Formats: sequence, structure tokens, C-alpha cells
Amino acid sequence: MAAQSLPLLPSGPVASISDAVARMQAIEAALPPRDGLACFNRMYRIVTETVKAEVAQGFFADPAFMEHLDVVFANLYLGAVDGFCSEPSTACRAWNVLFSRRSDTSVLPMQFALAGMNAHINHDLALAVVTACTDLGTAPESGSHDADFDKVNRLLGALDAQIRQSFESGLFLELDRRAAAGLENLAGNFGIDAARETAWINAQALWHLKDISFIYKQYLDGMDRTAAFASRALMIPLG
Repeated sequence: MAAQSLPLLPSGPVASISDAVARMQAIEAALPPRDGLACFNRMYRIVTETVKAEVAQGFFADPAFMEHLDVVFANLYLGAVDGFCSEPSTACRAWNVLFSRRSDTSVLPMQFALAGMNAHINHDLALAVVTACTDLGTAPESGSHDADFDKVNRLLGALDAQIRQSFESGLFLELDRRAAAGLENLAGNFGIDAARETAWINAQALWHLKDISFIYKQYLDGMDRTAAFASRALMIPLG
């Protein structure tokens, strides 16, 4: 199924978590709720709003690092959206799987959200850690970065019910028991904690490979291919 072009959206990198939330709100307002990109964007906005609040409340030992990491992380997603809007063929494989099927009505909203989460964690997160560390003159192993990174898992766990509720309004009413069970199994099999743990390991590997350009690029390409493969599996129709 050919993807519909995206509407004209605000573009360019953001400079703060507040700006990132505002951009996600603009994307949400521009797309129908059932759109595949909108499904992930809604989930990501909820998470980003929570991280923003926890940064302000001192939840993290190094809030400056975590704030910068969150902005860099968001910009990788927003940059993928910008790239697809202007030149779809430039989108990385991991994101293109979602973007190219965002109008496919055989894929459930939660499947789109999981595919976006997969692309963002398994492709973008390690790169965001390396970029944030480079920007701030630090390293993944330094200070409280590892511990603060793990604290995000606690936030995501606490948000699980809220995120599910945002998708269940009308969604499960449309599903027969077989599809609902398949969706629950799919969601259960995608382990966020495990994906984030792998992303941290990949970040450490990339950090130590960043001065070996060829191998660094090959490693990134492998991450992209693996994430794209997982996204395709996450969007297999369940009906």
C-alpha cells in the first residue's frame, strides 16, 4: 500500500523539551488519530511530557544531561519526520517501515505505536546517547548517566496504564478476541526494558567506534536493518 504524503508540518530541530512537546502536539493536530505516525506520536508525547516534568522535579541525578539527551533524542524522531516530508527516500529503514504503511488499515493503532517505539529505541536511542555525550564533553560511562538512563525505565513502567488507555478508547471494541489476544501477545513480547538495555550497550559500542568511521557507519547500518526487520514483524496484520 502506497503511503499518503504527510501534510505540511513545522520543521527543523527543537531546542528544549517544551519545544519538542509543542512540535508533537502540532503533528497530532495535523493528522487523523488512526494515522500510523499519529499513533506513535501520541505515545511519544505522553512520555516526553513526563520526562519534562521529572527533569524539573529533580528525579534525575544529572538533569542537565538528561534534558539534553531528551532533546537530541526527540530531534532524531522529528528529523526523520522532516526528511520523509521533504524526500521520503531519505528516511532510514527503521522509520520508513512505519512511514510507508501509516495509512494501512490492516495494522492496528497499537502496532503502529510499537513499531515507532522500536525504531526510536533500537535505532535512535544509542545514537542520541553518543551525540549528547559528544555535545557535553562527557562519556556514557561517566557520572550518573547509566543510572539516570535506567530511571527512565521506571517512568515508562508507571506510564503503561495511561498509554494503553489512550489506545483502548474504541480500539478493542473493533477487535475480535483473536486479534485482541494477538495484540496483547505482541505488546508483551516487545520488552521496552530489554530494548533500552540493548540501546545502552549499542551506545557504548558506538562511543568506542566513533573514531573509526567505516566501522561506525557499518554498525549504524546494522542497527537500522535490525530495527526495520523488527518493525515489519510488529506490523503483521492480526485480524
